[in-house]
Amino acid sequence: MSVIEGYEVVLTGSHPEYHTKGTLDALETYTANGGRLVYLGGNGFYWRIARSQAVPGTIEVRRAETGIRAWAAEPGESYNALDGQYGGLWRRNGRPPQRLVGIGFSAQGLFEGSYYRILPDARRPEVAWMFEGVTEEKLGDYGLSGGGAAGFELDRADTELGTPEGALILARSENHSDSFVMVPEEFLSHLATTAGEAHHALIRGEIVYFKRPDQGGEVLSVGSICFCGSLSHNNYQNGISRFLENVVRRFGKLD
Repeated sequence: MSVIEGYEVVLTGSHPEYHTKGTLDALETYTANGGRLVYLGGNGFYWRIARSQAVPGTIEVRRAETGIRAWAAEPGESYNALDGQYGGLWRRNGRPPQRLVGIGFSAQGLFEGSYYRILPDARRPEVAWMFEGVTEEKLGDYGLSGGGAAGFELDRADTELGTPEGALILARSENHSDSFVMVPEEFLSHLATTAGEAHHALIRGEIVYFKRPDQGGEVLSVGSICFCGSLSHNNYQNGISRFLENVVRRFGKLD
């Protein structure tokens, strides 16, 4: 926590997937004490990892039970050797990403990008400043990462998993290709999902904003691993870049 507590705003990269309890605690404490966090990616805060001072420079991940993964843990291998804790998804360990940043992993496809559609919440007076100078109807329909700001790995809000009441969904992705599938932890059966929505409906990324109820900390999350790939389009003269500049200037008290 001491590393970040002096900053007005903290930004993540495109893919902050692996975290310890300590890093989650630090970010939660930071926002609870008035800090401003911008989560600029997708599939973040997903797997629980372990570290140990006895083996410096080493991290451990166990692909337990579920989740989109390159390999699966064998029976009896779900507990970390470095700290003895149960591994796997943070969601399965009682700390879904929605609790920290308002959104969590929902769908994945090929390295393809689409765009966001701005929603009515974006016009509310308390957040309209984020979209000053943004004139695009399809926000982020361009970019270096798959051709659009919303793609590859997508996160969405879910109040059942911890998205705070009162969080605003500012924009939602659409028009994804058939390569995109819902993440396995959302399945109950071949028809039913944990969220109660249709499979295809969970293939979406969402830009979400909320304030912490205590000391006024704020969180903005963009819900896509491809988001940052759209910043440089047209020499940074575009809606994604303008939107993020507005947010960072206000959060960082630069205006």
